[in-house]
Formats: sequence, C-alpha cells, structure tokens
Amino acid sequence: MNTNAKVPHYETLYTRRDFLSRAGAGFGAVALAYLLERDALVATAGEVDPNPLSPKPQHFSAKAKSVIFLFMEGGPSHLDTFDPKPKLREIAGQKLPESFGPIITAMGEVDAPLLADRREWKQHGESGIWVSDWLPHMAECVDDLAVIHSCWGDGLNHANGVGQMNTGSILGGRPSLGAWVSYGLGTDNQNLPAFTVLCDNNGSVIGGPRNWGPGFMPALYQGVRLGPATEPFPNLNPPRGISAEQQKGKLDLLRDLNREYAQERPQYSELDARIRSYELAFRMQAEAPETVDLSQETEATKELYGLDRTETALFGRNCLLARRLVERGVRFVQLYSGTGSKWDAHSKIEQNHSELCRAVDKPISGLLKDLKARGLLDSTLVVWGGEFGRTPMGEKGDGRDHNPTGFTMWMAGGGVKGGQIIGETDEIGLRAVKERLHVHDIHATILWLMGLDHTKLIYRHQGRPERLTLNEGEPYKKISVRA
Repeated sequence: MNTNAKVPHYETLYTRRDFLSRAGAGFGAVALAYLLERDALVATAGEVDPNPLSPKPQHFSAKAKSVIFLFMEGGPSHLDTFDPKPKLREIAGQKLPESFGPIITAMGEVDAPLLADRREWKQHGESGIWVSDWLPHMAECVDDLAVIHSCWGDGLNHANGVGQMNTGSILGGRPSLGAWVSYGLGTDNQNLPAFTVLCDNNGSVIGGPRNWGPGFMPALYQGVRLGPATEPFPNLNPPRGISAEQQKGKLDLLRDLNREYAQERPQYSELDARIRSYELAFRMQAEAPETVDLSQETEATKELYGLDRTETALFGRNCLLARRLVERGVRFVQLYSGTGSKWDAHSKIEQNHSELCRAVDKPISGLLKDLKARGLLDSTLVVWGGEFGRTPMGEKGDGRDHNPTGFTMWMAGGGVKGGQIIGETDEIGLRAVKERLHVHDIHATILWLMGLDHTKLIYRHQGRPERLTLNEGEPYKKISVRA
C-alpha cells in the first residue's frame, strides 16, 4: 500500500443547485435564475430587490394602513361576552336537542348537558349592541365595532385553530397573516420591524413562532417578538465602550462576508434576512429606544390603558406600545392575551374568563379611544378574537369545550363601519347560521380593508401561485363604510 499517495482535497461541497449553476458552462444558471425569479427570490434581470420592505402601493385605495390584531389565545367564549342566548338559559342542564344531530366535542364528550351563562347583559351605544358585564369598558366603544357573530374555522384543537387563524391553514409551513401584509405593502418605517409580536407572559404561543413566521417566503417577512419591559428588543444595545463608528465598521465587514457567501447561494433567503436584520438592528439603535419609552406618555394616557392597576398593567403596556408602533409606521402588530392558551376554559370558566377579561377590557378600550383621539383609528384596523369560541354544552360541570363551528370576532377602525352586527349563530350558539364567515373570509376581509385583493396577492413557490386564503374565501365588503 502506497502511504505517500496524495489524497484528493475538496475545498467546497456543492449542493445540487450549485452543480446546476456551474455545469454546462453555466447553462444551468439560466433555468435556475428563472425558477428563482418565479419564487420571487430574485427580481427582473436577476437582481435582488434592494429593499423588499419598502412601501408598496395598494391594489386599490383603502383607509387601513396598519393592523393591530388582539389575539385571545385559547378561545374566548362568545356565549359569555358578545353573543347572548336566552334559549340556552331556558334549556340549561338538558342534553343538546336532537335537531342538532350527534355531537362529539373536541375532548370527546357526548351528550354533555347544556351550560347557561351567568352574565348580566345590556345594550350599549346608539347601536344597541349587546355586551356582557365582563367587558364594561369595551361596551363603551361598541359604536366603533363591527361585531361578527358568524365566524367559523376548521381547527378543532389549539394547534390547528391558532395555526389557521394566523396562517390560513391548520397545517404548518405557510406564511403568517402579518408576513403576507408585510410582503404586500412593505412598511413605512425602515428603522423598525414591519411586523411585531407582543405576548403577555414569557410562555410560548401554541405552535410557536410559525404563527408569525414567513413560511416559504424569504425570512425577512417574519414577525419580531418583543421582549419584556426591561428589554423589549433583546440584544439591541451595543456593548459598552463600542462607538457607533466601530459598530458600523463591524457591521460593514460582516455584511461583505455574508453577501460574498450569499452570492453563490441566492436560494437561501435566511442569509439575506440575517444580513438585513443586522442592518435593521443598527438603525433601530437610534429609534427603537424612543419608541418603547413609555415615560414620554402622560399620566392620563397611562391611566387610560390601565397602567396604574396591577391586573391591567401588563396588557395595557402592550396596547400602548402597539399604538406607538403603528404611530411610527409599523405595518402589523399582534398582541397575544393568555399566551399559552390561557383562555382555554374547560373548567372553572367563571374564574378563568373573569380574570382574563379584567386584564384586557380596559387596555383594549383605552387603545380604541386613544387611536380615535389621535386621528389614527381611521388608518388602523383593530381586530379582536381567538382561534375559536366555546361550546354551549358544559364540560366538567363548569367549563366549555372548543367550538370552531360558530364564534365571535370584531373589527374596528381602518374603514370599518362601526355599530353593526354581522351574521348570527343558532339559538344556542353552537353553529354559525347566517352570513357565515370562514377564517379565509376573515383574512380576505382584512386584506381588502388594507387595499389588497386576496386573489392578486400572490407569492410563487416551487412554480405554484400561493395565496393567503388558499384560493378560497371572499371579503365581506358590507363591513366597510365604502360598501
């Protein structure tokens, strides 16, 4: 055996796409460039879009310029908040009437007795919309709300439901609603993230970051989860003793190294997103600290959001931050209440919902009133809801199971005609029966209010034209003042 024989040394391991781009005197690059262009990863003539998040025109004129999505994770009970059912009280304790057919709940219960609500209901505002005593502050804003009683979806459990409400699909891997909006419209402030997420505890939303992820889109469209009050933007501040010039020099060197590497691998969107995130972080060092500095707000404003009360301070802070973010041009802000499915009241719904409603009621009311007073409500679409509602049948004696077949959401601002009720559920609140709006219809409506046609908001993935609504759904145009 010749121990002195030279062993071939391969400096680089090539991927299949590397081989295609280099083989045949570069002929493979022609096909590759075409495929990448169709995937919207390279622009016309093979050049990468210098700023994919620059502001883009709407498909048509619309009032909404930004979105604040108030997500009550776990499934709030429509039957105890916005959708009173006298019939349910009348037949409480009995089995579901046979006319509804056989029902097996998400947790597998059959013939569970019907559970009446224990709320006091009143009509509010000039519109006379019914709201329970759990939400007295939101009740003051009903003339600005379009309350949708006829929502429905396909997600029977939390992972499916939260996933569909955020991405349009009960399956993982698709871009989130915020990513689609950022992709379609860009953002007005290049010094802050286009899409931000705020949670009310350090827990994890069911399904994790996929709920604000980019799916098969370039990674730069994903949402940025903000941290606690002590450090909303983690790792943003430079180390002590490092000047702005030194920081920029390091960033420039890192960018050059990354881009040299990326030029050989244009299909890896994560690397481009990482480069842009470093650049955004550098710009944010000037603007972000001021954005999250709530000490600039008056005591009256802080009180409006409930920052002076222990039970409302946390969600109130997030609502106030949401206003400050959209005020500065951030396109999409999502707030989670009950992070980790805390609204999931299979038992002790009275205790569970009373605490959570108390935590969000005043802050959400404060947000609506503050946006309106500042002239921002017309251009900001506020959406409230969860992944599904709760059943009229009881569970464990004092709780309610998941109900995706009929539940309530509401929208306000952004061109929405307030003081109206849309659709209805049946006499006990089990199923949506009139003007039914599937999650795809809800998404199409949000896009329409933002000036985006859901059939034209397309991202080509693997040669296939992809849409948020999966080629389904229609916008409910009667919700708008334009209708």
